[in-house]
Amino acid sequence: MQHLKTLFLFLLLSMQLLPATYAQKKAKSTGKLAANQAKTVNGIVEGSLEKSGIRSFKGIPFAAPPVGDLRWREPQPVANWKGVRNAKNFGPRAMQLPIFGDMNFRSDGVSEDCLYLNVWTPAKSENEKLPVLVYFYGGGFVAGDGSEPRYDGESMAKKGIVTLTVNYRLGAFGFFAHPELTKESPHNSSGNYGYLDQNAALRWVKENIAAFGGDPSKVTIAGESAGSISVSAQMASPLSKNLIAGAIGESGALVNSALDPIPLAEAEQNGVKFANSLGANSLDALRAIPAQQLLEASAKPGIGRFMPTIDGYLFPKAPVAIFAAGEQAKVPLLAGWNSEEMTYMAVLGNEKPTVENYRKALKRLYGDKAEEVLQVYPASTEEEVLQAAADLAGDRFIAYSTWKWIDLHNKTSSQPVYRYLYSRPRPPMVPEMGNASPGLAGGVVKEDDPKAIKMPQAKGAVHSAEIEYAMGNLATNKVYAWTPDDYKVSEVMQNYFANFIKTGDPNGKGLPTWPALNKGEKAQVLHIDVHTEAKPVQDRARYETLDKLHKK
Repeated sequence: MQHLKTLFLFLLLSMQLLPATYAQKKAKSTGKLAANQAKTVNGIVEGSLEKSGIRSFKGIPFAAPPVGDLRWREPQPVANWKGVRNAKNFGPRAMQLPIFGDMNFRSDGVSEDCLYLNVWTPAKSENEKLPVLVYFYGGGFVAGDGSEPRYDGESMAKKGIVTLTVNYRLGAFGFFAHPELTKESPHNSSGNYGYLDQNAALRWVKENIAAFGGDPSKVTIAGESAGSISVSAQMASPLSKNLIAGAIGESGALVNSALDPIPLAEAEQNGVKFANSLGANSLDALRAIPAQQLLEASAKPGIGRFMPTIDGYLFPKAPVAIFAAGEQAKVPLLAGWNSEEMTYMAVLGNEKPTVENYRKALKRLYGDKAEEVLQVYPASTEEEVLQAAADLAGDRFIAYSTWKWIDLHNKTSSQPVYRYLYSRPRPPMVPEMGNASPGLAGGVVKEDDPKAIKMPQAKGAVHSAEIEYAMGNLATNKVYAWTPDDYKVSEVMQNYFANFIKTGDPNGKGLPTWPALNKGEKAQVLHIDVHTEAKPVQDRARYETLDKLHKK
């Protein structure tokens, strides 16, 4: 009897394993791939067929796991595999703490082993040569993941675009520099591992995307916030500039920003201080520290941010200088920002929004240049103070650096540049959210959280609000009570993006005309809202003033 039970269990197990085994045998014996398979240079992957008919491939490695001796090294090649690799689940996300309340992950936990990408394709064969979108997530280079539903590529794939999301190392794992790391590097470089991961992903696309029906010569890179900053970084780097055909930036640029790369020597000394704080006196000791311990140590007060470096390899000089010299990728650019990127409190603090308090704040921020700033951010009533302070706060935070990037590329690239201002405020939250309210950068603040900073009611589009609209993913966000108007805005914005990815021009049938910045007598910016229209640029004086005051 026991023998029969054992035989039965063996047969049952064999039947369960049969589909995977059969798929491998089929691929080997006939040379033909199953419908949900694709052949990369490292081996065959098997994804899923979505109800929409889109094929998805999740958790494909584009570099070796950056663990052990590969921690703080530039991404290394993927080891080949035999048989068929399962690509139906997202890989782990990069090491990070739970920082932002608006992040919703579908990935398999947090791990140092995080260099995976995801592909959504409408192609039925390898011969379709469809345009490609590579999307970099935001999160301040300390959080984020390619599995977030707001970046999901299925909706864009339904527009005829092979769409990817890409993971990259964050924080101390992605941007730690040290003299010993520079010394062991074949490029005498350290500190830019997160950006090098993105470059490795673009090189993977060049080699592999044809297998998913994509055209390797028609790759547009896009991203929001840190993702948009990453787009400008890859455009500036000589390592990536020839791998891309177009660029989309949503709120952020590595051009006169708070995150601009610093001299390598300065970053190395910051790294030495961090290593000393850990009691680690060698690279072996640093690499032996458990990832979670290193993550928590990097978040302690006084440690500061890990900055990218002007390393002579990824960045031969500051990105602003690269764009000014016209040495960046000469590709069409579509970029812009939101109407309320930051709250007025970033300028006024907890002070009441009176004209007197506003003037005091400008004096504190700009000293003897305060009157000059007041001229371009004027306010003579409390209502005007709220608007002027919010405009200034948003510009200081991210809009000015985005403007500078757009302005330089417009001057030095001879390529079409399209600028937008996204103004659609999010609707109220669904009743199920209870006593919650929107927080900074799209986060959600629970009323019973004593640490949360409650934001004043937004009048415009806050930082990150446009992502779900642009990517056609409103339905994935269950926090807000989306209306028909929201879906209308999403359809318009996504179609602009899709047209741009396909042709380098966002214009198309059924859409309001969007003139390129450098075409026509008067520069125009597209205002995206329920009523979308192009209007003459009216804020140039603001940005020219901030540009003049920027510390060179």
